[in-house]
Amino acid sequence: MATAQVNGVTIGYDDEGGEGRDTGRQTLVLLHGHPFDRSMWGPQRAALASGHRMITPDLRGYGESTVVPGATEFATFAADVAALLDHLGVREFALGGLSMGGQLVMECYRLFPERVTGLLLADTFPAAETPEGKATRNATADRLLAEGMKGYADEVRDKMVAPYNTEASARVHRMMLAAPPEGAAAALRGRAERPDYRGLLARVSVPCLVVVGRDDAFTPVADAEAMHAVLPDSALCVIESAAHMPNLERPAEFNAALRPWLDRVAAAR
Repeated sequence: MATAQVNGVTIGYDDEGGEGRDTGRQTLVLLHGHPFDRSMWGPQRAALASGHRMITPDLRGYGESTVVPGATEFATFAADVAALLDHLGVREFALGGLSMGGQLVMECYRLFPERVTGLLLADTFPAAETPEGKATRNATADRLLAEGMKGYADEVRDKMVAPYNTEASARVHRMMLAAPPEGAAAALRGRAERPDYRGLLARVSVPCLVVVGRDDAFTPVADAEAMHAVLPDSALCVIESAAHMPNLERPAEFNAALRPWLDRVAAAR
């Protein structure tokens, strides 16, 4: 585990597969969702770090990164990503994320598209929050601060991971229980105010991959199909027997979808 001091906070991260960094090896940056941490990308690091440089940070408020109470705007998360990559000497990179992490991928592309060589959007959606959604996210933030993570984690567990994927379910539940309530609440408040990315997607000029679990109740297949239809250069992969966390529920299938996308990204450079 490594840390970097950027934007006044400590960011924990893993940086693997960096051997031969001057030989043109692709860099892939993966952003976790809420309320998780960078360990959710373990199966992807294990499968892909032999051929790519893999950078997986803990977003501020999660994992080994600094917890900042209040509200964390998406632009702040994106600025942390850019600053970390500056710290690591990485100018261009393919960028992926799941759920909230996927929305942060869109925010990064909005703010610094010239640095992004490809987009992976997994189990996510681009629309801004509705008034009802804003109220729910802020109420959930209040609840996390008052009660901690356990009640919330117990309630959403079977939506995050399909109950039939028992090993992944236990792993994800542990991650949620370990999340700092103040950091998770700050992210929820920032997420409630995120912009609408639907217009942005039509202007994306890099190869994209949209992935979704067949049984995802949070971001159903229809959401993924809509993004795929709008993105100018995208592939769609629906992973069977998975819900909201297909990278952990069906890692072999998820990783198999990433490889041709990474080949497309390399060819487009």
